[in-house]
Amino acid sequence: MMTSMLSSFNPPIVKRLLGWKKAEGEDKWSEKAVKSLVKKLKKSAGLDELEKAITTQSCNTKCITIPRPSPGGVGDNGVQRGKGLPHVIYCRLWRWPDLQSHHELRAIEHCEYAFTQKRDEVCVNPYHYQRIQSPELPPIYVTPRHSLSGDETTLYNTSVEELSASVPENASFHATLNHQQQQQQLQPHQQPQQHNQHGIPQSPQQQQPNNLYQGMQSMQATSPASVGSLGSVQGSPHPAPGSMDPPADTPPPGYISEDGDNMDHNDNMSLSRLSPSPDAQPVMYCEPAFWCSISYYELNTRVGETFHASQPSITVDGFTDPSNSERFCLGLLSNVNRNTVVEQTRRHIGKGVRLYYIGGEVFAECLSDSSIFVQSPNCNQRYGWHPATVCKIPPGCNLKIFNNQEFAALLSQSVSQGFEAVYQLTRMCTIRMSFVKGWGAEYRRQTVTSTPCWIELHLNGPLQWLDRVLTQMGSPRLPCSSMS
Repeated sequence: MMTSMLSSFNPPIVKRLLGWKKAEGEDKWSEKAVKSLVKKLKKSAGLDELEKAITTQSCNTKCITIPRPSPGGVGDNGVQRGKGLPHVIYCRLWRWPDLQSHHELRAIEHCEYAFTQKRDEVCVNPYHYQRIQSPELPPIYVTPRHSLSGDETTLYNTSVEELSASVPENASFHATLNHQQQQQQLQPHQQPQQHNQHGIPQSPQQQQPNNLYQGMQSMQATSPASVGSLGSVQGSPHPAPGSMDPPADTPPPGYISEDGDNMDHNDNMSLSRLSPSPDAQPVMYCEPAFWCSISYYELNTRVGETFHASQPSITVDGFTDPSNSERFCLGLLSNVNRNTVVEQTRRHIGKGVRLYYIGGEVFAECLSDSSIFVQSPNCNQRYGWHPATVCKIPPGCNLKIFNNQEFAALLSQSVSQGFEAVYQLTRMCTIRMSFVKGWGAEYRRQTVTSTPCWIELHLNGPLQWLDRVLTQMGSPRLPCSSMS
């Protein structure tokens, strides 16, 4: 056995600890990780406590601490490189071999040095962390609906040109890996800063729409509120008159227009497939086999095939390796119409972005040396921003871009407001993300189709849930328009 051969040259404590590892394979790396931890704990009582925690598998043990790694740092002998944060490494080693990310972990209540505490030392006791499970979403109860009042038909009379006219404002996000502190990192810079009693910046109330339906509709004609991170105030929040780039003549397949309206009539949300139901029924959320679909665009042209994500952690990068279930490589994709700007931008995508789907939440982490730019209506709703706001995520930072429970609450609220309010939520299920180059009021590029390289995520679970809810509600009578 490989582990026995490796352990024959190790101190007894290393042999014993390796004997409890859950991860199969990677014996050399496991040995290196355990040796590194033993070396750090030698001068404290941590070794005895570590062995006690692992052998008893009890959370009623003390914190086992090591110095907190610097952001983006590398552990002893490269242990941390490519394997994650220390507490993730040792939780994976001794508890959950399939653990992907720190987003999957929550510290137990009495852990004093939990990763989220941001102290100089971090607890690596694998039994001081719990694995986050996806919460069960409550069913949505709907009553079928068969007609529209006159003022409700305006949604379907909007032209493509009008839908593409909105210029999103920008936000800058500088939170590090501690996503639980994100709300404290953000503040508006359009108006004087306000704080609550704990000193946390608050968004002005006037930035928030009265309800989601109103907010999503306002994406057609109104620029969103401009927001930025602490200590990172950017330029003027409003573009100069006439500074908008003209919208693309023809949006790419599946493209969500600047106000988020779906232009692909073959999409799952096609209204023609909706039929009325005689009685109200509970509509449950079902987890799909592929949690999201990712399409890659260069300017207004879709390039390559759609990537269907089945793994909870996937990377979209600019390298030329063949894509697999955990990786969407853009470097191999060809485009005969690719120009010099796109070529240069592609060279800077690098490690790109890592997307996590964990516990009913979606996170985006910038792995590239250049920033990524994200437009997520769900995230914007959480922070009280305008639904079309574009948020800048610098290298090494991450942002929660979707939350299933928040979406479920909005869906339940929207059902009581009618078919159109529910249909508007389709926009929340699409997230756009550009590499290297941003767009919006603070940038030369006003629309996402003006950026050289960008991707569009369709969140399949929420979209399919919406489809079932709309089907249960019953299709409205649609008027004839340029969109029908």
